[in-house]
Amino acid sequence: MRRHLVHILWGTLIAVVGFVCVFFVSVWNGWVGYMPDMEELSNPIDKFASQVYSADGKLMGTWNQDNANRVAIDYNGLSPHLVHALVATEDERFYEHSGIDFIALGRAVIKRGVLRHASAGGGSTITQQLAKQVYSEKAHSTIERLLQKPIEWIIAVKLERYFTKEEILAMYFNYFDFLHNAVGIKRAANIYFDKEPRRLNVTEAATLVGLCKNPSMFNPLRYPERCRGRRNIVLMQMRKSGYITREEYNELIERPLNIHYTKAKPVNGAADYFQSFLRQYMMEKKPERENYQEWQNREFVLDSIAWEQDPLYGWCNKNLKRNGEPYNVNTDGLRIYTTIDTRMQQYAEKAVRRHVGGYLQAQFNIANRYKKNAPFSSHLSHNTIKAILNRSCKLSTRYLKLKEQGATPEEIKRSFRTPHEMTLFTYHGDIDTVMTPIDSIRYYKSFLRSAFMSMEVRTGAVKAYVGGIDYEHFKYDMGMGGRRQVGSTIKPYLYALAMQNGMTPCSTAPNVQRTYGGWTPRNGSRARYGQQVPLRWGLQQSNNWISAYLISLLGPQQFVGILHDFGLNNPDIEKNVGPVLCLGPCEVSVGEMTSAYTTFANHGIRCAPLFVTKIEDSHGNVIAKFQPLMNEVISEESAYKMIDMLRAVVNGGTASRLRGYGLRGDICGKTGTTTNHSDGWFMGFTPQLVNGCWVGGEDRDIHFDTMSLGQGSSMALPVWAYYMEQVYADKRLGYRPDARFDIPKSFDPCNSADSVSINGIQEVYF
Repeated sequence: MRRHLVHILWGTLIAVVGFVCVFFVSVWNGWVGYMPDMEELSNPIDKFASQVYSADGKLMGTWNQDNANRVAIDYNGLSPHLVHALVATEDERFYEHSGIDFIALGRAVIKRGVLRHASAGGGSTITQQLAKQVYSEKAHSTIERLLQKPIEWIIAVKLERYFTKEEILAMYFNYFDFLHNAVGIKRAANIYFDKEPRRLNVTEAATLVGLCKNPSMFNPLRYPERCRGRRNIVLMQMRKSGYITREEYNELIERPLNIHYTKAKPVNGAADYFQSFLRQYMMEKKPERENYQEWQNREFVLDSIAWEQDPLYGWCNKNLKRNGEPYNVNTDGLRIYTTIDTRMQQYAEKAVRRHVGGYLQAQFNIANRYKKNAPFSSHLSHNTIKAILNRSCKLSTRYLKLKEQGATPEEIKRSFRTPHEMTLFTYHGDIDTVMTPIDSIRYYKSFLRSAFMSMEVRTGAVKAYVGGIDYEHFKYDMGMGGRRQVGSTIKPYLYALAMQNGMTPCSTAPNVQRTYGGWTPRNGSRARYGQQVPLRWGLQQSNNWISAYLISLLGPQQFVGILHDFGLNNPDIEKNVGPVLCLGPCEVSVGEMTSAYTTFANHGIRCAPLFVTKIEDSHGNVIAKFQPLMNEVISEESAYKMIDMLRAVVNGGTASRLRGYGLRGDICGKTGTTTNHSDGWFMGFTPQLVNGCWVGGEDRDIHFDTMSLGQGSSMALPVWAYYMEQVYADKRLGYRPDARFDIPKSFDPCNSADSVSINGIQEVYF
């Protein structure tokens, strides 16, 4: 009986050992679980990350699977204190093992598993932690986590075979997320201490290494004392390991944290909104109607047009690699060379911040101070506001997560009305506070939004792209994604149609109020009422009666046709066919409007936005080049006439305020303001650049109640002016304030060869 029991025990032991051996061999070869291949192990962090470059040669960012825009550095860029702190705290035998520390593992198993000690210490080495961070997804159960462990052990062993200890330490620091958009040690050192990693002193290094335990728990901005306590534990471990003396330790633990928090970007002018847009734009798939909701017909039409006409849209899925698979910007190591100039991007962002954040927002807050409906219009009812907020709740990440977790409607409602700790945006820096989610939604709606784009006239190259006021907190992109009513900025397209039909800036029209098919347009001024006024004056003053008269002569259908030629393809335009279309009720993006205005400065030829010049593969081979996409919209002569009229808008019309900013060059432009001052626009161009700006609330019911601050010349025009001031001041850019439109000296806008009398055109719409 005893011999039989011994045989059973030996058999069981052999079976267990055999199973373990087979299991580890299977994991090693990737037969069980996930095992990255050798090529992937050769650089687990950034080999397959795409790199995005600016036109002035700056690395703007990298695109990875985890969406982290890190800037990697090598081991020589690390402070020795960082290395000492990490090794002393996380893996004291780091230089002695080959990926797995069996002593620490055994201690953890006995103390934690057998003796149930809560402070038994971890058994994971730095290499294992790196393997977990890079290759393991978040486990949803204890069983799943136990299955991940053997895979991480084997990956750790393989990492030790392919990399030196120094390279592993550098990868660990480059990968870790230190919170507050500080992904990687370079950004963490920049953001928390305003230093480069190699310049960190002992306490600063200990602080950052302390975050590796749990960055949320030891958040230095929210829990400074807790973070300081964790830092001192790291210093104690450094003393035990001999990296600092007892005297140094006693002195260092008394020091304050000395956090110098700054929201610095990895590269000035990194254009976060632009990168986000471009990343999604290149990865789009061919539009299929069944993939769109019923209410997304506009998106389906616009995406279908982009798929057919723009090689960059869905580029990754239009082009295949050698293995027949489509490209992926997150994993194929592409080098994407954009048209953005980081200097001009900085100027654009500063201009938006200066006017919208520095002046306009303060005025908006003052105007809302005593409004019970703030930030909404006083004309809205309580039920309407409640409906808007409820709709915003249902679109929030919190709502979607709670719904996915199976929470009941009542539980979700309770969650939105329960105070939570949160970090809020302010123009003076983020603040930590306690607020209910529903109140935070209302708080964020109180901020005015803005978008700005700058393009070169001749090439359509996008030099600056601002999609909002702060990408971290307001991710919705108003540059190319959002569309708003354009108001009077649509009028130049109508006047261009008139020029195409033989009219001139000197052709006259009756300045009277008339009714067209039951619609009677209103006007902001009765100046020169009842007179025959030149079209130049009508556009200069943005006169609605003249615009209504022109569309009645030319016909709404013909106007819709030329809008499409200008690149305004929103199918909603077809729904607004009628005389009211001349006042800009249709919704258009800032990018589309900026592109359309290149027509006037470019001899009647429209340039579509050019975002990328070329793409290289991971080996440096050029696999794609992009040229400007152009189409003729109006004749060269009509373009000259439009320059004459739009120049008058700046020199003595609704945009004359622009001259008050010291801009004396040859400038054309048009302001735009929509109903209730919900949207303020300014479209302006010089012989070299076309810039478009929009300012408004997140919802159309959030706006100024007075015209003085709510019109385009007050909301959007100053942003344009501040931007051009800086562009002209930077002589390196080559944009000259003395540049002139290349119109022949002999050209007379009022005496064209093909001009006709405006009275000779039959009115086609009533």
